[in-house]
Formats: sequence, structure tokens, C-alpha cells
Amino acid sequence: MKQLTAKQVEELVTEGSQYLNIIDVREDDEVASGMIPDAKHIPLGSIESRMDELDKNKEYIMVCRSGGRSGQASQFLESKGFKVINMTGGMMSWEGPTK
Repeated sequence: MKQLTAKQVEELVTEGSQYLNIIDVREDDEVASGMIPDAKHIPLGSIESRMDELDKNKEYIMVCRSGGRSGQASQFLESKGFKVINMTGGMMSWEGPTK
């Protein structure tokens, strides 16, 4: 499984890469405290039922609170043929802007 640190993802966001596809797998109450701008919210428990919202031709950066649940989501999606990267450290390590 590919991984990036929160700092590396922050640099990609700062560069304004139009190819960034960030999926936040935290629960509703967690994302209420702030998400990475332009991230899509799909709670971990909904990943399987909402896979049709994702494109296998794109690469996704998976985010959660500390990196554990996003790792689970990454492994699951990878097993289904998606290109994914887990953001290690999760939002606890995120120092960039939030919305």
C-alpha cells in the first residue's frame, strides 16, 4: 500500500494539484471539526456501498483521524482494483487548512 505523510499531502494541496482526490473516511461528528479543503466525505462503513462514486482511473488519498481507518479503506479499495494512497498520521498530523 502506498503511503504519504500529512506533510506531503499538505504540500500537494498547497501546490494546487487539480488531480488530488482526497477521501475522508471519518464519521460525521469527526468531520464537523474540519476537513481538508475539497476532500470528499465517505465514512469507512459506507465505502463498500459507495464505491460506485469512485473512478478506478483516478488515484485517491485516504484520510482519517490517525491513519488506521484510512489504511483499512485503502486495503479494501486496493483489493477492488482502485489506486489509493494512505495518509499516515491522519488529521491528527494535519497542519494545513481545513474547511
